[in-house]
Amino acid sequence: MSDNTHHIVPYRTYGLILLLLLVLTATSVAVTQIQLTRWATVVALLLASTKSAFVLAIFMHLKFDQKIFRIMAILILVLVGVVIFITLLDYRFR
Repeated sequence: MSDNTHHIVPYRTYGLILLLLLVLTATSVAVTQIQLTRWATVVALLLASTKSAFVLAIFMHLKFDQKIFRIMAILILVLVGVVIFITLLDYRFR
């Protein structure tokens, strides 16, 4: 528990990730203006997943933590996906 190693992320990295997140946000807003019908939801979810992965990795320092934390985060995301899938199945077959 006395692992006191610190990682230093340069401000430039934070700035680049911020710009990337802003570009992805602008892209998701632009996608809503295009008539993609059912694909608009898929594209919006992919963009949101990409943005959340960057936030988890860089801003929440998951990239620098122990491997168990990455595994737990992935398992939680899989669990959320399974719950959403089961909910959609319930909705579909009512």
